[in-house]
Amino acid sequence: MNHVVMSALVIHGGAGVIRKDMSPEREQAIRAALNDALEHGYAALKAGQPALDAVTAAIVVLEDAPYFNAGRGAVFTHDGRHELDAAIMDGATLRAGSVAGVEHVRNPILLARAVMEHSPHVMLVGAGAEAFARTQDIVLAEPSWFRTEERWQQLQETLRHDAMGEHAEADHYRHFGTVGALALDTAGRLAAGTSTGGMTGKRWGRVGDAPIIGAGTWADARCAVSGTGWGEFYIRTAAAARIAARVELCGESVAMAADAVIHGEIPALGGNGGAIALGANGSIAMPFNTDGMFRGWVGVDGVPHVAIWNADAEARRTAE
Repeated sequence: MNHVVMSALVIHGGAGVIRKDMSPEREQAIRAALNDALEHGYAALKAGQPALDAVTAAIVVLEDAPYFNAGRGAVFTHDGRHELDAAIMDGATLRAGSVAGVEHVRNPILLARAVMEHSPHVMLVGAGAEAFARTQDIVLAEPSWFRTEERWQQLQETLRHDAMGEHAEADHYRHFGTVGALALDTAGRLAAGTSTGGMTGKRWGRVGDAPIIGAGTWADARCAVSGTGWGEFYIRTAAAARIAARVELCGESVAMAADAVIHGEIPALGGNGGAIALGANGSIAMPFNTDGMFRGWVGVDGVPHVAIWNADAEARRTAE
């Protein structure tokens, strides 16, 4: 008797959301953008396309929306520039591609996928990554494409707090954002992708967890993970791969494994954030330890959901 695999899609638009900073109009716009990403990603799955296509389609929508810290709307570096990172991974083959520190790539997730599929490498950075982009017909953009006034003001606020030695206050804007997507296709294949502008006010070519395979992005045959939070702690714990390893080696459910890392290991070191995780059986986990996390999912029932706050009926939902 053949086992029929149902498809699923999970996305996030970043942890660290604070309710008092969210107007009703902005919340409505963000929910609409999350729904748009779900629609594009799940359309690929319904058409029988592989999980990689669904992940790519969903993240492109989020990168083009100005509300998230990825692509258009990415945060500024200390010097007032954008340095963008992204990664993608195919759970069926463990192929992966990532880019870091690119400044003119409109959709970094597309370049990360090109690195995976059309180069012998896993990770390309900076000018070299952009030189490769030109050989792949990747769309480039001027810095003005990525700029939003909100992100510029966040940089100014961060610089003011830093100048006064008020680093805790600056952390409000510094560490969060990021977008990600996970997909399970009808062939039972998993894929994961993550894209980010990094950390507000970052210096010296800082790279966070999103483009580092195993830290912010991971997919294998059993579990796919995309993280969002204070990247240094996700790197130190190898958070994404650790969640997957707990599923494989410890026999934990996706929910148990994700909770152990997001609510246990990362806070124990002083970090915070969230993650989305998707199992090969269609189980979904979305733990976070901040006020809110932009997220959405279409489970094996085919019904789309979007949530932001802990108070949502679907908050931290796990579909087993």
